[in-house]
Amino acid sequence: MIQLSALNQEIRQKDFAAVVGVSETRVSQMLDEGLLPRDGTAAQWFTAYCSRLREQAACRDRELTIERAKLARAQRIGQELKNKVTEGEFAPIGLLADVLAIASSAVVDRMDQLPAQLRVACPDLPAEARDAIARTLASARNEWIRSTAELAVRRLDQLAEVEEAAEEEAAPPADEDAS
Repeated sequence: MIQLSALNQEIRQKDFAAVVGVSETRVSQMLDEGLLPRDGTAAQWFTAYCSRLREQAACRDRELTIERAKLARAQRIGQELKNKVTEGEFAPIGLLADVLAIASSAVVDRMDQLPAQLRVACPDLPAEARDAIARTLASARNEWIRSTAELAVRRLDQLAEVEEAAEEEAAPPADEDAS
């Protein structure tokens, strides 16, 4: 075993490996990587080795902190979503799409039936008037479909942007010192 007075002297790789509990090969690698000073004293090697361990522990603590923050954020978002569902402010997009499709279909069906109903209800209405009503209804129906589709695409794009921003916010910052 190394005596305290020996800390100011050079130490053999074999002895250092035995004291810190690593292989002699690992000590050689640490010397090659510059983690331990060549021709350093035992005290210098122990200091360098302990500094490296502290850096590694700090990095792990930082990673753990980031993971905990991500978990807390995901839990918060999950709870907010549950609250919105409970309060009736949120519904799954599939359900909303189905409801919109059914409502749109019902309105379009009624619009398509109107020219025939006008012929029955108002047989004296001139053909030009019925045609004008049919054109107006067709235009309204087409605008309904176009604006609904445009609104859906715009909203989906906004959701995608929000999700991308959330992912960027949750991503750990790039570590410039990482090798």
